[in-house]
Amino acid sequence: MTDLSIESPIPGGATAPPKPVREVIYRHTFVVRLTHWINVLAISLLLMSGLQIFNAHPRLYFGQFGADFDKPWIELTTKGTDDRPIGVTRIGGLELNTNGVLGVSKDASGNPEVRGFPRWITLPNDRDLGTGRRWHFFLAWTLVINGLVYVAWGFISGHFRKDLAPTKDDIKPRHIWRNIIDHARLKHPTGEAAKRYNILQKFAYLAVIVVFVPGIVLTGLTMSPGVDAALPWLLDLFGGRPTARSIHFICANLIVLFVIVHVVEVFLAGVVNEMRSMITGRYVVPQEHAT
Repeated sequence: MTDLSIESPIPGGATAPPKPVREVIYRHTFVVRLTHWINVLAISLLLMSGLQIFNAHPRLYFGQFGADFDKPWIELTTKGTDDRPIGVTRIGGLELNTNGVLGVSKDASGNPEVRGFPRWITLPNDRDLGTGRRWHFFLAWTLVINGLVYVAWGFISGHFRKDLAPTKDDIKPRHIWRNIIDHARLKHPTGEAAKRYNILQKFAYLAVIVVFVPGIVLTGLTMSPGVDAALPWLLDLFGGRPTARSIHFICANLIVLFVIVHVVEVFLAGVVNEMRSMITGRYVVPQEHAT
């Protein structure tokens, strides 16, 4: 729908310039909006329960086995003394002092506690691996079912073809480079260009849908002995459970990075307009500025 205005007289016989046309479009269907908000809840709680599970063994390996005597590529650990531990994060040969956040943080009483990730970001807050796993499995299946609904709707409605599939013009190097420059300059599209996803958005959404989420699901299944017994090829595909756990962790962090960038872009593009479009479906198209 579109709001129009007409010229109005002003003293002296002149006319005032017309007000800009306010164009409102229906941007997101109900299914897209519903699955989006379910994903927000599921992914947030999955991350928190996943960190609870990670804390049971806060180190990652590549290879077929992975144990305390193997060399991890990342670990959240401590140095110092037993009565005064200092939290550190080791990534390869790099050691970072992360005391107070990673490795050592405060417990419910405010005292230092040796713990990979702090209690305020884990589900549940207290050390409870069993409950953390139950939350994680429940939320994982919530994410999978919700994702299947979204994918089915994406094909049936033509959402993937019309909105996410890159066009020939989209993938031209000059066009991609122009989008990168515009994003670096915090310049957002207006007019007709604002009605569709730009190529960087398409690449990011497709990476999450096609690579990161399937990667998390498959590596999660690979870490289950019961699934491995039924589908032993998963162990060969990912090179063992320790490697699958590392890939699982990396994919999760890439999704977190995507969410951070996504949220920042929402605020930069206009948080009220963007949030309204994902709640009601209606989006006010930003108008082009006169030059």
